[in-house]
Amino acid sequence: MQLKALQTSKYDFGMYLTTEKKAEIFAEYGGSAKDTGSSEGQVALFSFRISHLTGHLKQNKKDHNTERSLITLVGKRRKLLNYLKKTDITRYRAIIEKLGLRK
Repeated sequence: MQLKALQTSKYDFGMYLTTEKKAEIFAEYGGSAKDTGSSEGQVALFSFRISHLTGHLKQNKKDHNTERSLITLVGKRRKLLNYLKKTDITRYRAIIEKLGLRK
């Protein structure tokens, strides 16, 4: 069976971003686990996904679909950060410091 070979392979096909992990990210950065619309929480979630995809691309250099997804996520995060910078500079500086995005 082909399916059996996939299940025992070295690749992990499980979900890396569970509902509990999302709630934890939003609770830490967005204020509460239920506040999924906050810019800070979304930036933190995008950063988590970006770091996961970056690790995946280090192992799979020819995975162009994932590379495209990564570029899209970076653009979305950049737009949210620009919005935060324009509307509330203190929140922008706080999330940049908390996530360690700038050097």
